[in-house]
Amino acid sequence: MSDDTTTRSSTRPSAPRPVTGTVLRTRRETIALRVDPRAVLVGSVLTFALLVTMAITLTTGEYELSVSEVLAAVIGQGEGAADFIVNTLRLPRLLTALFVGAALAVSGAILQSLTRNPLGSPDFVGFTNGASTGALLVIIAVGGTMTQVAVGALLGGIVTSVLVYLLSYRRGVQGYRFVLMGVGVNALALSVNSYLITRADIYDAVSAQAWLVGSVNGRDWDHVAVSGLALAILLPLAASQIRALSMLELGDHTATALGVGVQRSRAILIVASVLLSGFATAAAGPIWFVALAAPQLARRLTRSPNPGLVTSALMGGLLLTVSDLAMQRLFPAAQLPVGTATGCLGGLYLMWLLASEWRGKGRYA
Repeated sequence: MSDDTTTRSSTRPSAPRPVTGTVLRTRRETIALRVDPRAVLVGSVLTFALLVTMAITLTTGEYELSVSEVLAAVIGQGEGAADFIVNTLRLPRLLTALFVGAALAVSGAILQSLTRNPLGSPDFVGFTNGASTGALLVIIAVGGTMTQVAVGALLGGIVTSVLVYLLSYRRGVQGYRFVLMGVGVNALALSVNSYLITRADIYDAVSAQAWLVGSVNGRDWDHVAVSGLALAILLPLAASQIRALSMLELGDHTATALGVGVQRSRAILIVASVLLSGFATAAAGPIWFVALAAPQLARRLTRSPNPGLVTSALMGGLLLTVSDLAMQRLFPAAQLPVGTATGCLGGLYLMWLLASEWRGKGRYA
């Protein structure tokens, strides 16, 4: 009896042990391959809204055009005034706004995920003001051309980002330390910019101040090529690290346990974010608050805990193209730069965001 009982108990299947490697691998594959239907729907709606905005921008204005005239001009079969208006005046400006807005939004989405902070955007961690410093040095000290100013802005953003990274590095880079160092460097760059303007002669000061507002007025196909090529290269680079970015939002220790090379992935993502914001600033000047607001709005619409780079890019492009269209149609004589619209709307959004965060902390307290 006891031998039989012992035999049965020895052959009884034991409780399965958890296989950590399999679980983690399955979780990683799920995060990497899962497609969110709501995100697809939101992306489709944003794409449709972008197409409508583009159609309105290209067909309306002082010189009205039909859709067929615009399409003929786009494919190279336009004639006379229609061809000039579309391919020289409206389309380069529109595409520059689209690419710059998308680049800024993706840059902001990366930084907000890495720092786990809704204020972690190029506007607040010094990248934008650092790029402005580089551009102002070229405008005031050299009196450079538009191309030289763009190169100066790009180099200024890169130097500033390297400075922030080195100052915040201590056995790796932590999100809160990165933001704090970025805020300090941002204040320093802003002071340098103010000093450069006050020491410049009146003509250079006016030119520098006009550039600092941020605008897509008068942009040509060179600006389209620079911003579009940067987005085409850097967006796939950032998207290749999307799983690592999602893991990093859980914390460095968790990401390391899930097999993520934390420092390597963070460095790649920071480089992508810096270059995106640098090229965007080089093409259009400092456009404020798009990098802050667009990723947050995209997340709220998709209700996704993970960073959606594509939906953020679509949201950023839509925000900037709609803002520029509003400036063109509401103030046709003044031709106000789009930076005035994004600054106004962004300031309102920032107040709402801070109030929401404060109310949320009050509830938890």
